[in-house]
Amino acid sequence: MDKNLLNYTIRLGDNCLVLGQRMSMWCSNGPTLEEDIALTNISLDLFGQATAFYSFAEEIDNKNTADDIAFKRDANKFSNYLIVELDNTNFGFTIVRNFLFDCYQFLFYERLKKSDCKNLSDIAYKSIKEVKYHLRHSTNWLIRLGDGTDQSNRKAQNALNEIWKFTDELFDLDDLDQIMIRNGVGVDQSEFKSEWKNLVDKALVEAKLKIPQNTKMISGGKKGKHTSSFSELISEMQYIPRKYPDAKW
Repeated sequence: MDKNLLNYTIRLGDNCLVLGQRMSMWCSNGPTLEEDIALTNISLDLFGQATAFYSFAEEIDNKNTADDIAFKRDANKFSNYLIVELDNTNFGFTIVRNFLFDCYQFLFYERLKKSDCKNLSDIAYKSIKEVKYHLRHSTNWLIRLGDGTDQSNRKAQNALNEIWKFTDELFDLDDLDQIMIRNGVGVDQSEFKSEWKNLVDKALVEAKLKIPQNTKMISGGKKGKHTSSFSELISEMQYIPRKYPDAKW
């Protein structure tokens, strides 16, 4: 078993699973029926991507199933970025969070397609089609909210002020990243940070939003250090599988 490949694959799945769980909370709570369906579909896309990564992890591990990985780990064993676990708060906050991560995920998958690991490359090829839609959706709404009413602009700007401190973590490289990059498997996120920033800046100008200055950055998700509400999120997600561990779905 290649433990590094296993951990790297699970990490990628964690980002999708956790954001998918956050997005699922919009089901029946969207601001309009059309948006309710759109947000729920984005959640389903993310769950599908998580399933693909976890299923590959199951093949590598040959011990824990994809469901074990998703539902039988404690919160501190998840290695997702902090940005994807943030509370939805309101529609504008969700849009800003998703936009910043969608920009990252799009650029990440574009490079993961070139991975020497065929399984990861195949997942990226399939997922990039979905992420393009996610990015288009969040970008359009970001501009509509930012360039809308005074209230919608204020809410979007407040969200950006709060979320921005979690963005540096997207480009931090730890030992596992370095190993996977050297092996031709992983993606060097630091190489596309400027491209991400340009993508973000272009949309923010249209949305009449400004990046906050002198922000103290926060990280720790890769090390299992999460926000205060994360344990509640995981507990809710895992409730049924843990209550009925032998159930067949």
